[in-house]
Amino acid sequence: MNWRNTTDWKDKLFGALVYFFPLYTALNFGVFLFQQFPILTLIEIPLIPLAIINQIPFGGFILFIVLFSAVVRNSRISHFIRFNTMQSILMEILLILISLIFNILLGALSGSLIIETIYNTIFIGTLVACIYGMLQSASGKYPEFPLITEAASGQVPW
Repeated sequence: MNWRNTTDWKDKLFGALVYFFPLYTALNFGVFLFQQFPILTLIEIPLIPLAIINQIPFGGFILFIVLFSAVVRNSRISHFIRFNTMQSILMEILLILISLIFNILLGALSGSLIIETIYNTIFIGTLVACIYGMLQSASGKYPEFPLITEAASGQVPW
């Protein structure tokens, strides 16, 4: 997308930080990789504040509501931050839906190689997408993800 590039360092920083939100949710899918490669647990260190928030009852839901209502719908915040926040929220929703589907439909297959492979793929895909989003945001560019970018641009007015 060719949007104006009028971002300052604060916009770039906050635009990148919101991608920790879906990354924290994706940690549940990384359980098999964490068992095989314990060094990967270092990914959890920058996510500690989100872990603390999720210790509060409904903390994740409250964070979701705050990000959506106070950031995405606040026209006083720059479009860059609102757009990146909306993309991270959409990624979060997608991960929650995938998690629900696995918990309901695939509970009987737990422990199988197929489930491990799917979980690893989801975790690595989310990790790569979040790192890409962070790097693009840190450089002041709007990250583009298939389908998610179109949905986010429809939700975030200029």
